[in-house]
Amino acid sequence: MSQSLWSPIVHELTPYVPGEQPKGTGLIKLNTNENPYGPSPKVLAAISGVLNDSLRLYPDPTASELRQTIADYYHLSPNQVFVGNGSDEVLAFVFQSLLVHGRPILFPDISYSFYPVYCQLYGIDFRVIPLDEQMAISAKDYFGPESTGIGGIVFPNPNAPTGRLLPLAEIERIVAGHPGVVVVVDEAYIDFGGESAISLIDRYSNLLVTQSLSKSRSLAGLRVGLALGHPDLIEALVRVKDSFNSYPLDRLALAGAQAAFVDETYFEETRQRIIVSRAALTSALISRGFDVIPSAANFVFARHRQYAGEMLYQGLREQSVIVRHFNKPRIADYLRITVGTDVQNQALLLALDRLVAP
Repeated sequence: MSQSLWSPIVHELTPYVPGEQPKGTGLIKLNTNENPYGPSPKVLAAISGVLNDSLRLYPDPTASELRQTIADYYHLSPNQVFVGNGSDEVLAFVFQSLLVHGRPILFPDISYSFYPVYCQLYGIDFRVIPLDEQMAISAKDYFGPESTGIGGIVFPNPNAPTGRLLPLAEIERIVAGHPGVVVVVDEAYIDFGGESAISLIDRYSNLLVTQSLSKSRSLAGLRVGLALGHPDLIEALVRVKDSFNSYPLDRLALAGAQAAFVDETYFEETRQRIIVSRAALTSALISRGFDVIPSAANFVFARHRQYAGEMLYQGLREQSVIVRHFNKPRIADYLRITVGTDVQNQALLLALDRLVAP
């Protein structure tokens, strides 16, 4: 009965389904691409340093110190930096403010499943561009008939859930070829093996790059995301933010995020450990009969040549190993497996050995 009080848009929504956060203990959790290593000790110290009477005060609505730190890190100006409460919120502001409503936007058919949710929420039409036979984004496909009259382009790089990387030259080709609309490159996983499109920002006023501190900087629980681009694009995001929530980042998040960018040594150490573990995990899966898509992210996307993805997913789950399975066309036989610690990865492989015949 109470559903009769819903607005029409609520009735039509199909919400995004996040990765499971199981409550049990003793699980090997490799399903949501969280970093297996904790935050930098400097981050924890910075957060502890603001656990005082200042919490009664609102945080800086402009996040000026954090934006300056990020600008310095990426050799930009603060007016080219926007921060928000996780990259999902940043992307929500992007869909509201920079993608032209009334025209379809483009994104890959196999990609971050929040994109169609935002389109539905904000009443934006969209067209999906299929990945090629190697599960890769092909720049040439963004110049065909489907690219006429569009209101923007958005794609992850590396792509999710495949992990494939689009070379920077191909990104530039897309950005340069669509000067009349915003091209959003979602770089949530870029630190694990890709070349960022940030280097193109000063050359293309229609490029916006979004990033997250949830993955490579071990701060999924803090919720900090950012966008980098031309000052005019950033101003549009600020106008939407200030019409929604002028204080998106609390004092703890501001302090912790700033410290995460300062501690470059810890960032490099943990990032490299994951890259090395990813290579070892890929090799081990291939030796067990899996096809593994080349990954530049902190996860691998793999399917077995003989066993269905659903069966392997359930079989791992029964052994307390949680991975991600998408029951969708073209990828139903794939598992997305977060790269864990070497101990976690070994537990995964032992569980697979009980399911997969040698």
